[in-house]
Formats: sequence, structure tokens, C-alpha cells
Amino acid sequence: MGVEVTVYGPLRSATGEKQMTLSPDGGTVRAVVRELRAEYPRTESHLLDDDGALRPSVRVTVDGETVDLDDPCPPGGAVAVFPAMRGG
Repeated sequence: MGVEVTVYGPLRSATGEKQMTLSPDGGTVRAVVRELRAEYPRTESHLLDDDGALRPSVRVTVDGETVDLDDPCPPGGAVAVFPAMRGG
């Protein structure tokens, strides 16, 4: 069973779609982000800083709850990724 991922902001143009189903290798949020980058390489600049770490302003939720990368992500979970937003 895959994970339903919804992306917002500039990630939509990087993926070409708002929602996708991913099948990450591993049951963590980190595995989902890794799979998103693998399937949609253009997302990398929106998600990662120059050191390869997740940008501090990127927010990820699972089933509506804000999570950290090492938190579990159950099969069938609903993941939302909010990239850094510019402007003000």
C-alpha cells in the first residue's frame, strides 16, 4: 500500500501534479521525502539546502499532524509537503 502525497506551492510545478501515490522503501517520513526526490528530481532545490539537509522552512505533515523526518509514516498515510515560501 502506498502513501498519498500532496504538495503545495512551487512543488506543484516541480512535480507537475498536486497529488501522487508513492511507495517509499521504509516506514518513515524521511523515506517518503527520499522517494519524492527520486521520483521528481526537480523537487530537490525546494526541499534541501546546500548541505543536503531538509530546509528548516519545509513543513511535512502526516494525517494532518506536523512530523519530523524520523517519525513513522504508516502505509496509507496522507502526507502533505509545504515548501519554503517566499514573499511576505
